[in-house]
Amino acid sequence: MTTPSTAGSLRSRAAESPVDCDVVVAGAGPAGLMLAGELRAGGASVIVLERLTEINPLLKAGTLNRPNIEAFYRRGLLPVLRQAQQETEWTVSYISSRRSDGTSTLPRFSGHFAAIMLSEELLDESDPDLAGLNPPDMVDLVHQKQVEAILADRAAGLGAEVRRGVEVTGFEQDAEGVTVTTGKGPIRCGWLVGCDGGRSTVRKLAGFDFPGTAPEITGYHGVADITGVQDLGVGWHATDTGVYLNDPPRGRITTVAFDGAPAGHDTPATAEDLQAAIRHVTGADATVTGITSLTRFTDNTRQATTYRQGRVLLAGDAAHVHPPFGGQGLNLSVGDAMNLGWKLAATVRGTAPDGLLDTYTAERHPLGAWVLNWTRAQIAVMRPEPHARALREVVADLARTVDGATYFAKKISGISQRYDLSGDNPLVGASAPDYELADGSRLADHMHDGRALLLDPTGARHDLVAPYRDRMRTITTAPLTDDAPAAMFIRPDGYVAWAGEPGRDSLDEALRTWLGAPVAYPSQTPDVVAAQR
Repeated sequence: MTTPSTAGSLRSRAAESPVDCDVVVAGAGPAGLMLAGELRAGGASVIVLERLTEINPLLKAGTLNRPNIEAFYRRGLLPVLRQAQQETEWTVSYISSRRSDGTSTLPRFSGHFAAIMLSEELLDESDPDLAGLNPPDMVDLVHQKQVEAILADRAAGLGAEVRRGVEVTGFEQDAEGVTVTTGKGPIRCGWLVGCDGGRSTVRKLAGFDFPGTAPEITGYHGVADITGVQDLGVGWHATDTGVYLNDPPRGRITTVAFDGAPAGHDTPATAEDLQAAIRHVTGADATVTGITSLTRFTDNTRQATTYRQGRVLLAGDAAHVHPPFGGQGLNLSVGDAMNLGWKLAATVRGTAPDGLLDTYTAERHPLGAWVLNWTRAQIAVMRPEPHARALREVVADLARTVDGATYFAKKISGISQRYDLSGDNPLVGASAPDYELADGSRLADHMHDGRALLLDPTGARHDLVAPYRDRMRTITTAPLTDDAPAAMFIRPDGYVAWAGEPGRDSLDEALRTWLGAPVAYPSQTPDVVAAQR
């Protein structure tokens, strides 16, 4: 990887072998577009290659979990996400029922586990992890295609180049960079990141190991015009042949049959496929008369053993695939991009400390593994055989308790996600609390540019942090809470890297660990920014 000691030599070699950009990102889905924006915010030049000529219009993920809402919030995207949510017809009735505090007059749910619905009425509101759970704006009901459009606009606005209708067909990497082959000519870059989905060309060509478990289900998720289903129960239900979700107000239906993977998985799903699946799983004499959106899925569950090989990296579905239950795919992909973006950008700039890029796999792989096991567990509980159905009754009983519902909701929402970072303060490794500051702003308001952040109300560390002013913003306005640490260092991805009482040695070590060596400026005046809206 590029370190301060080798950055100059790499730049000199690059002069002999010019690059078209610092990073090529293969794939313009949520992972690729979020990564492109983060790389540009960090100062790296980016070309995104996407084989599709336009954003996929099919309905996929329809909700965001807590880590993703926080990520978008910290990049100033809540207003456009809120607008997208308001424009989504099937969410309007729900959103209009929300009270000013973000709650709803409609029955509240916090998702499902293995098609067992969870009631928010059972959540333990005294649980400290649930305190202040929601940011100022609720934007959880946003479709993936809307998210992609918003992230594409952000990436382009920051200067990333998105080339649609261009597919990666091969590449060769060497010590100085990567030459990417496409149908429209080669591209020379310093790094290549595969964000090109579960059937990733980049992953296959690079030879990443991709172990996992084979599929045993065929699922369909559709928005369609259907007759003959008026007697079906609303919501999730288990039958003798599988499980289904019926959502008449939105015209949405999902079926899961445990009869193996489909024979023609590479071909588009049809209205006839959905109709046969509904009849098989529900027993209803259904007729599909029109399709708005239809996708087919399985529970193929795999994860790359590492997310980096030399100058080639993986993110999103290219690094891990799993069934969609719990809505973890979009959220896991954006999390990968947030973690990788600032680290790879620092590597490109030559400011990255030794080993920084390797922390990407070290931090994200365990979270990916958890999601895979979380979805495998749901498959086991949904199986239509006696042992699984007995287990399902036990899990359903637990989900109807306060402790059980709270446990499942915390896992589904992602609020329990954290990284194993060194430090004694319990905040270290966790997503930073969104403190309200004395001037009325909030901590997330000062993270839009993607730099690290030091909350230092006493201003006692100005001389220590001044050499990092190109990589870090310092805020001296105090939080309006008594439980905030005396000072807190937050990485560009929003995770706390250091917190506690004034301790020059420990803070200096944290800064060097995550931001690299300090830079001597002619003037040591720090970049101290009074917190503003």
